[in-house]
Amino acid sequence: MVVEPRFLPLIDVAEILNVSVAQARALVRSGELRAIKVGGRGQWRVEKSELEDYIQRMYSQTRSEVEAGNADI
Repeated sequence: MVVEPRFLPLIDVAEILNVSVAQARALVRSGELRAIKVGGRGQWRVEKSELEDYIQRMYSQTRSEVEAGNADI
């Protein structure tokens, strides 16, 4: 039985979003992407459901910008 991890490190989040780790960290710091710090070294982890919520919010935001004629493509 393979257990899927519930939380992703920022390096995985960055890979999924196709951005740098610094950009993923900035999303967390700004509050745009919810994350938690775990362990003694305070490593950031993003719950998979939070990442999916963020992606869906970005789709909605982009759609609104396109409809308003404010999106650069």
